Amino acid sequence: MARAVNFGYVGCGFMAQKVHIPNFKSIAGCNFLALAELRTNLGRKVQERFKIPKLYSSHLDLAEDDEIEAVGISGGFHVQGDIARDVLRAGKNVFVEKPMAVTLEQGEEIMNAARKSGARIMVGYMKRYDAGNLLMKDLIDEQRKSSEFGRILYCRNHGFCGDWVSGLDTPMDSTDEPYPEQPPPPVPKWMSEDEYKKYVGYLQQYIHNINLMRWFLDSSDRVKVRGVDLDEDGYTGITVFDMDGIRALLESGGITFYRWDEHTQVYFEHGWIKTWAPPLLMKNATAEVEIYRGVGDRHESLRPIPPERWSWSYHKEAEHFIESLTEGKEFRSPGKDALIDIRLLEEIFRLHLKRAS
Repeated sequence: MARAVNFGYVGCGFMAQKVHIPNFKSIAGCNFLALAELRTNLGRKVQERFKIPKLYSSHLDLAEDDEIEAVGISGGFHVQGDIARDVLRAGKNVFVEKPMAVTLEQGEEIMNAARKSGARIMVGYMKRYDAGNLLMKDLIDEQRKSSEFGRILYCRNHGFCGDWVSGLDTPMDSTDEPYPEQPPPPVPKWMSEDEYKKYVGYLQQYIHNINLMRWFLDSSDRVKVRGVDLDEDGYTGITVFDMDGIRALLESGGITFYRWDEHTQVYFEHGWIKTWAPPLLMKNATAEVEIYRGVGDRHESLRPIPPERWSWSYHKEAEHFIESLTEGKEFRSPGKDALIDIRLLEEIFRLHLKRAS
């Protein structure tokens, strides 16, 4: 059997208690030893409920624990990036919720810390770990090799959101302690504070979608923003990309919906492959996949089911993190790749603000 990874977690907020701590605790290869939380009483409650041996009052204290080799992090959008940087400097491998950073400068600081210490960082792009999305990725790759469907013409991601929590009933502890004071965010010099609030709102939602399209199209860093048409809210509208020569469209907006309104479709000359996302926190529900084949006289629509029919993307990403460390494998969503998404988000808002002025 592979060795266990000595693991600690920073944060006791919603995602930590509802998703990440239970998932990491359930993995056989994860030796969950420590927790860090600024709110003392909350930390004690969560420590007791999950039977975690050690509790620290800050991430810096946890990072000094020589027994810990890997750390999971979830917190405020810009704060978790600073925490990741500090933990990487201490030589610990890091799993961090998206976004890894909110500015390119912050992201580069994080990666510099990783390079200097030799530690690795994985970003929680859970869509890359959804069994339905994995099936779609394999199908796209197969079609590009066989050329049965012809060349890729176009890709679009539609994300109008909805009820992402979907009634998740995992218990959550709380106290009357105030939320920890956060340092000021790293606002880019070319952006006002009001503009930054809109930027972060768009970033925290759609960095997932951009990352997913890049992964489906295997475009890596060969991506540029071709056009942006967002409303004054900096959220509703369309963004057009060139992803390694393929036009890709992101449709963004928000609606009231009891499920989750998101799908990604890749069009070929003779068909398409499409996936629908389940509500994000719906356990053991994978993305649904459709193939339309229109080759010659053979036209048909197929709905293949992924092999891991009953799996949850959030649990699979936690498993991947631990397995990658024990087996010495590359992360499917490494920090160096996440830098590309942050660069694109800054480009989007530069164009948005230029268009609005």
